[in-house]
Amino acid sequence: MFKKVLVLLLALTLVFTMFTGCAKPAPAPAATPTPEATAAPTEPAKPALSFGMVTDVGGLGDKSFNDSAWDGVQRAGKELGVEPKVLQSGKQEDYESNLGNMAQSVDLTVAVGFLFEQAMAASADQYADKKFGVVDTVVDKPNVMSATFKANEGSFLVGVAAGLTTKSNVVGFVGGMDFPLIKAFEVGFRAGVASVNPKAKILIDYTGVFDNPDKGKEVALKQLKQKADVIYHASGACGIGVIQAADEKGFWAIGVDKDQSAESKNNKVLCSMIKRVDVATYTMVKAYADNTFKGGAANAASLGLKEDGVGISDNGKNVDPAVMAVVEKYKAAVVDGTIVVPATEDEIKAFKATEIK
Repeated sequence: MFKKVLVLLLALTLVFTMFTGCAKPAPAPAATPTPEATAAPTEPAKPALSFGMVTDVGGLGDKSFNDSAWDGVQRAGKELGVEPKVLQSGKQEDYESNLGNMAQSVDLTVAVGFLFEQAMAASADQYADKKFGVVDTVVDKPNVMSATFKANEGSFLVGVAAGLTTKSNVVGFVGGMDFPLIKAFEVGFRAGVASVNPKAKILIDYTGVFDNPDKGKEVALKQLKQKADVIYHASGACGIGVIQAADEKGFWAIGVDKDQSAESKNNKVLCSMIKRVDVATYTMVKAYADNTFKGGAANAASLGLKEDGVGISDNGKNVDPAVMAVVEKYKAAVVDGTIVVPATEDEIKAFKATEIK
């Protein structure tokens, strides 16, 4: 009996083995997808735009050069949806540290003023992976975009206006620091006056600074005592004092860099030599944002009357229309090359005034 049971069990085992050997293996369970596998591919996030400006001495509130530059940066910021940063320089010794601090926090650092030249060159080397912009001088570095202005041409036009407006035949020029760039304002102004009024006497004084309205007022009053009745300034915040003196004493002041007629309480700004610093700073920021930024001396911009980088503005409506008509004729002569406006002392010595009727 035992043997029969054993034989039966062996037979059943053999049959079971045959059937299971023919069976197909069960499919392996599908792998559970990971989050990385299911997520759709995404474009790498673009870095946010970041830029800022370092002011020259005088800082914001000078109603002139720094304010105009900041206007351009802010305009670009509004268009791009970016809040620009600003650092103000109280003295020249602040330049390099301000540039370094700004470069560590933004991609593009714009500085305004020819006095930044050395500090900008050093910072451009130290922060070679960052971009910089500088106004009123040229820094020959691949990561520095430069813009200069033919301030002598704009100054020539206000010189024409001054020469035709003066009653005393004495006009004045108040400069800030006696550097070649400011000298170009002076020389252009003198050439304009001489072109329409060769008998006029031109008084020249420099404050030695750009950030002292009291000094500007003092120099203007000194020139007034010498019978100057039209005084042009290229002196930054010192010009606020020139305009204050004009308000108090009744002579004509000529503003600079941006239209300064609003700075006179008694409407004593005859006109202003506008220098489109705002256009330069705006263009630098836009070039950075549009990936069209080009540095180096070969790409530096030089903006004059032809490029509408400088000009004359009369928001106060104080220039006689007949005088402004003559100014426009002289402007056309400069633009077409009939008149080449001097920018240095040597050039004005060789300059021959051309009468335009």
